[in-house]
Amino acid sequence: MGLLVMAYGTPYKEDDIERYYTHIRRGRKPTLEMLEDLRNRYEAIGGISPLAKITLEQAKKLEEHLNKIQDEIEFHMYLGLKHIEPFIEDAVKQMHEDGIKEAISIVLAPHFSTFSIQSYNGRAKEEAEKIGGPEITCIESWYKEPKFIRYWTDQVKKIFLDMTEEERNQAVFIFSAHSLPEKIISMGDPYPDQLHETADLIAKNANVIHYEIGWQSAGNTPDPWIGPDVQDLTRTLFNEKGYKTFVYVPVGFVSDHLEVLFDNDFECKVVCDQLGASYYRPEMPNCQPEFIDALSTVVLNKVASLK
Repeated sequence: MGLLVMAYGTPYKEDDIERYYTHIRRGRKPTLEMLEDLRNRYEAIGGISPLAKITLEQAKKLEEHLNKIQDEIEFHMYLGLKHIEPFIEDAVKQMHEDGIKEAISIVLAPHFSTFSIQSYNGRAKEEAEKIGGPEITCIESWYKEPKFIRYWTDQVKKIFLDMTEEERNQAVFIFSAHSLPEKIISMGDPYPDQLHETADLIAKNANVIHYEIGWQSAGNTPDPWIGPDVQDLTRTLFNEKGYKTFVYVPVGFVSDHLEVLFDNDFECKVVCDQLGASYYRPEMPNCQPEFIDALSTVVLNKVASLK
């Protein structure tokens, strides 16, 4: 069975930044100012994002783990990216050429949105229909998979242990995901509700009382995006509620990449430093065995539902 693992993609090297950004903007080249801003962000996290390496490793480890924990189905992994090669369409073509008749797809993002998961799966299915296969069964979300919730619960508990008693007494947890245009809410998109549900489950399991929902990494477009932004929320919670310890839990993401390493570890940290508050962020799932096992369970549950 084909295992189509899809993700956003990132530049592999500095020379890729302009064409990558152009693809995100649907063929419109970014201005020099926009390009410079993005380059500066990458420079701030060490030159380039580790996302490409992590995504490939996540996909390989998922294939390996799936084939190790059961022997009924042999999974063959294909990586498809949204904004850089190998594109989603390239992965589907390769499956077709390799004679794969059926495949299961999973996106490395837990929450469903018409803007994200639906667009990935739509591109994959469209290409498969165009070239005559394979037949793709899509996983649409996995935001409340118990093993995924357990991963974050354990990480949140570890953060509590790292704090001083004073920090614990003044702490608030901010659960976040990538912001999307506000118009998705009027369209009935389940994305915001799913984030809330994930946060509620983790908070309940980790005995977290004080927590909020924030949004980050909003796009630079004329349309309004879902808020509050995590930086604005931090200032509000500090000034109006007196919290002095901030724990950022970016559960909408699964890797160390620009949105976490810059938007959280740099921008949110700057805000905390300005306010004289403590900054914490749990370890991202990346290729942690517990996370790979959680993804494997999601895939096998989907396969089982087809029988």
